[in-house]
Amino acid sequence: MSARRPDIFYIHLLRFIAAIAVIAIHVLGPLRELYGQIPMGQWFGAVSINAISRWAVPVFMMISGALLLSDTRPFDNRHYLQRRLGKVAIPFIGWTLIYAVVGGFALGHWQPEKTLAILEASPNQPVWYHLWFFYDFIPLYFVIPLLAPLLHRMEPERIKLLIAAWLLLTLMHLLKVETPLRQNILLYSGYLVLGWYLFNRDNRPQLKLWLGLGLGSVFLNLVGSWYASEAKGAYSSLFMGYKSLNTVLIGGMLFVLAQCYADRIGAKAKTVITSISTYSLGIYLIHPLLLIPVRNLDNGVYQWFGHTLIAIPVITLVTLLVAWALTAALTRLPLINRLVP
Repeated sequence: MSARRPDIFYIHLLRFIAAIAVIAIHVLGPLRELYGQIPMGQWFGAVSINAISRWAVPVFMMISGALLLSDTRPFDNRHYLQRRLGKVAIPFIGWTLIYAVVGGFALGHWQPEKTLAILEASPNQPVWYHLWFFYDFIPLYFVIPLLAPLLHRMEPERIKLLIAAWLLLTLMHLLKVETPLRQNILLYSGYLVLGWYLFNRDNRPQLKLWLGLGLGSVFLNLVGSWYASEAKGAYSSLFMGYKSLNTVLIGGMLFVLAQCYADRIGAKAKTVITSISTYSLGIYLIHPLLLIPVRNLDNGVYQWFGHTLIAIPVITLVTLLVAWALTAALTRLPLINRLVP
């Protein structure tokens, strides 16, 4: 169980672009709610970036499915709980405590009772907006050991049927069709299966199909978000769901594109991409601390750049680089390195 899986560069590339997309979503977060309060061009610029980046978290889940479900070594429960589950559970607990302390600061000083109240509520809601991911991701680690042997024994055509059924469920979720099957653990587990399926086959023959479906979904996100927001008179998240068919198709398109073309990237760029990918979990955990002053719109950070289409990418890039450097530094510190695996 100690053998390491060889690096697969396109997986690093997917983690890299997903890390960028997550940061961008968090950078633009406050702007989405300013419909009618800022110029429409500025608002639509922010929402457009939001609409084309909602695949970020699903891609992380597809990567987990691709790698963990493909492991054919004998299952060792102790090793799995310590090495696999522990790698995400320990950082989650540690950063929950850290962000609870940060959340306790108000009016220039720390208020212990506020931190305590945040922690008391944490079993039902994350202490900071980005930590929601772990509430849905950690349960998937209990699904993976049960799902893997089933997939390895199923006929290919039955696996296709399973994926088709899940795609139908994601469409029902998008259309808000009431069904007891619209559960997070089912909807997110589908990304594990899709990632495993795409990882273990040559998808070049279906590249044009994935491009058509993915780009069509991007167009739907852009136009649909504008139309739905106009009809509502406020920001609409109708097409922004992580568990909706349009998001699935974009995520699948990016997975296949990376699989087909990642090796064309130059050696120097590969080194940088691989490093950022390696530290992607730490970057995910740390970057909201860097965005605390940025997300306070009173400081006018976004206005410095003239337009949100410039401000959001620049702030995203700077945040990524600083979070990357901080994560790399923290991994060199004993004990603390367990918070940024």
